[in-house]
Amino acid sequence: METKLSLRLDNASNIYPASLTKRYASIYRLSVTLAEPINVNILQQALVNTVKRIPTFGCTLKNGFFWWYLTTLDKMPVVSKYTGIGVRGFRFHGGFLFKVMADGNRIVLDVFHAIADGHGGQTFLLTLAGEYIKMRYRTTISYDSLVLDPAEAPKTSETDDSFRNFSGKKGALEQDETAYHIRGKKICCQALKGERLEFSAADIKAAVAGTGYTVTDFLAAAMLDALQQEHKHNRRRHKRNNLKINVPVDLRRLFEGETLRNYSSYVNLGVDVSNGYYSFEELLHIVSAQKALKTLPSELEKKIAANVALEDNMAISVIPRCIKRFAIDTICRLKGDKLSSYTISNLGAVKLPEQMRPYVKSMDFVLGRQRGTSGAASCVGYDGKIVLWMTRNIVENSFERFFAESLREHGIAVESVSEEIGTSLS
Repeated sequence: METKLSLRLDNASNIYPASLTKRYASIYRLSVTLAEPINVNILQQALVNTVKRIPTFGCTLKNGFFWWYLTTLDKMPVVSKYTGIGVRGFRFHGGFLFKVMADGNRIVLDVFHAIADGHGGQTFLLTLAGEYIKMRYRTTISYDSLVLDPAEAPKTSETDDSFRNFSGKKGALEQDETAYHIRGKKICCQALKGERLEFSAADIKAAVAGTGYTVTDFLAAAMLDALQQEHKHNRRRHKRNNLKINVPVDLRRLFEGETLRNYSSYVNLGVDVSNGYYSFEELLHIVSAQKALKTLPSELEKKIAANVALEDNMAISVIPRCIKRFAIDTICRLKGDKLSSYTISNLGAVKLPEQMRPYVKSMDFVLGRQRGTSGAASCVGYDGKIVLWMTRNIVENSFERFFAESLREHGIAVESVSEEIGTSLS
């Protein structure tokens, strides 16, 4: 029996329809590259099986009088031809909030953030890839938490709004300074430029060996180092001296929860360069210390509880959605977009079931066009390699060059490829 859902958007998801316009939608892309060209017919059947297993991906977005909802569509998605990352792509895909595309050897998944965070999207894609490999190559799969068994019934815990766990707890809204933003000549609203950097995970691990620092610490420090260079070359830099890197945090690792919807928060890590710039070693130490403090469950709990309390407030709850949308979007612009200079989202190292490894050659994770900043970075590790994408909505690529140079200065051999990944045809 197919699962029918009607779910109010979770606390972290309300911002995505609230900020949705003809020029902007929060979309991210995940892909796996296989050893052979994709058989679209097999991929189509694997897609149907996967949606039945993860039913939130069978939903569309509905406007209620007070809130937004996910409700099940009475049809199944269809595998599409490949297009670039488009702002409005999901609206033209039968109402689904995602689309799956076949591109040569690649299975490509674009996700509107209201339906799932990176973990949820990754689980869907890898479950889809596992089902495709099983069907095409007639092999068995040792299923785990990232590659689910499509023959199993969906779990209730996977469709939970895990933010409800913070309801009633005492919170405090985060206070922060407005951050420095990279400026440049804007490109077309449907366009998106990207830099794909690939480097060895062993090189990064060697750079932080024995220090206690993590891969994310190192990458965030390198981005702050690049921001310092960008700031130094900006004649108007005196207007903003707070350099901040926004780092999403998967709450499943710190709190209980199996949801495949949104269940993440963030921390802003950075420095004030009013009195001068920092060495890379100082940046690394600062980033690590700030992240250790800000990702303490007790610290994150306060911030999350404050946001949930706003949603639970009766006076706010009875405000019509059309007014809420304006208020939520305004708050995000004032308290979200302005408080960070850049984002880096790291899905971490992926370990696939043994039966899938001969067929999966690489993985990619790409964040779509940003609204309040010039761009964002996203990375995923697989088979000893880290692939990091830097997307931007401006012509200039000096920040990306500064970042790659910072990595190379610290012994990281980087392969870089520039690509136009946006489109007006999606």
